[in-house]
Amino acid sequence: MARLAADGIDVVRVTYPDLIGTDRARDVLLEELPRACEHGLAFCRAVYHTSPQGDVVPVAGGLDAGLPDIAVRPDLSTLAALPWEPGVATCLGDVLDPATGSPAPESPRDLLRAVLARCSEHGLRPVVGPELEYFLCEPETGGAGGWRRYGADNGAVYTAGLRADADNHLLRTLRHVRDLDLGVLSGNHEFDGGQFEINLLHSEAMSAADRAFRFKAAIKELARREGRLATFMAKPFNDAGGSGFHLHLSCEDEEGGNVFDDPSGPHGLSATARHAIAGVLAHAPALAALLNPTINSYKRFGPDTLAPWLIDWGLDNRSAMVRIPPERGSGARMELRLGDASANPYLAIAGTVAAALLGVLAGEEPPAPLEGYGYDTAKAALLPATLPEALDALEADTALAEVLGKDFTTSFLTYKRNEVERFQRHVTDWEFTEYAYHL
Repeated sequence: MARLAADGIDVVRVTYPDLIGTDRARDVLLEELPRACEHGLAFCRAVYHTSPQGDVVPVAGGLDAGLPDIAVRPDLSTLAALPWEPGVATCLGDVLDPATGSPAPESPRDLLRAVLARCSEHGLRPVVGPELEYFLCEPETGGAGGWRRYGADNGAVYTAGLRADADNHLLRTLRHVRDLDLGVLSGNHEFDGGQFEINLLHSEAMSAADRAFRFKAAIKELARREGRLATFMAKPFNDAGGSGFHLHLSCEDEEGGNVFDDPSGPHGLSATARHAIAGVLAHAPALAALLNPTINSYKRFGPDTLAPWLIDWGLDNRSAMVRIPPERGSGARMELRLGDASANPYLAIAGTVAAALLGVLAGEEPPAPLEGYGYDTAKAALLPATLPEALDALEADTALAEVLGKDFTTSFLTYKRNEVERFQRHVTDWEFTEYAYHL
């Protein structure tokens, strides 16, 4: 507290992820921080079951239990000053059920902890490098209340500077998230107008998930300061591609060596790496529910989108769902290109690591890698085409659900199936445009 006060900090913002990866938070006055650490901050458990529109979804343990509390204790090892909020520091929170003292079943951070503990039992330490894309939007002119893409000029692919960023959004944002100590590497304008990507360093899986979660929250907050909207929605515009959340995954042994590398193995990959690839392929339909978790997610897929459509893998092939980058040695890894930017980083990483672990334990080999351009349905099976299909696949994948935990899986499926039901009852603009005048 003395150190924070000396640095001019008088408020600590305690944040934690909900089921969909949105940051929930409370600002705590510095003098009240010891009380928060000792007793925790009380939140309603049903925040995990609350839709983006504020409706409480009837998930077990929420409404049916009388809306009980969870307790959120500041994790001071994650404390950092907010560069754009003078006097404010922020940290993550650990979430407990005050009745049992155990982690809340829906806590994404604790789910990842449990999966990583399973890996540790087998001498594996997953290392993850997250890659996230987002669209920056500006208010529609004329007070219409909508949003349009910022700098929507086409063709400025993989650029930096004023050519595709007239207000220098990227430079400001890059410096702020660097100062938040999120392990930022670089940034650039992405493929479509108004789309950006900022790359994060690879690290141990929990650190990678923490940084990706805080990164998404920071990007959205910084955009609000500009009077803009940053969205990690999978595909927000009909005339543009989607935003991905690619995960680079490798594993280290207890001595820190990369167990995916083997110069004498096929393609320079170890048996562990090949088994991990086979596991991710085998559990890909269920993984789609975690890495492509919205109705909108499946509009990003399809032939010639550079987003996955089939369950396949390839050597330095960006048209495959799993790409093996060319580096070997300490850089040997797989890149899972399945996820979109709307995914909860903790759930995306937990699911991917769980699938890889199941593959290692099963000891099966993947099929031959894809050669040439993908998207040929004669060569590989299709991924789920809708969220309901993906949820059914997750429910049917009992092996993956066992690693993730029955309570979590049940809560997630209940929450997401409610989302599907709400969408199916909603009349969209497309339906009105298509039918109203003629029918």
